[in-house]
Amino acid sequence: MNKQPLTEDITPAFKPIRLVIFVLLIIVALSQFVQWYSINVSLPRYCENPNQTLEYLKKIISQTTPAGQESRKPYLIAAKLVYLIPQQNNEPLDIYLNRVHQHIFRACHQ
Repeated sequence: MNKQPLTEDITPAFKPIRLVIFVLLIIVALSQFVQWYSINVSLPRYCENPNQTLEYLKKIISQTTPAGQESRKPYLIAAKLVYLIPQQNNEPLDIYLNRVHQHIFRACHQ
């Protein structure tokens, strides 16, 4: 007489597709949040004096010690633009600064 167990040991199978989808959703959501934050919070900070900020940015890119003996705070604020709007490969400085100016203008006049 063969006895079968009354309860079977059923363990759910690991489904990697669910994990992959979950991780992808987190990555997409994080990316969307970062874009929203840069457009709605970070870029509007430069609306007060965009031309001065662009001058600081130009010095940051073209000089090894742009601040010299001056306060470094405005240079650090302008340096954030390098990460918000990165310069493309082999993009001339004037074209890059113009592109940054356009981004700031759009952020300030929404």
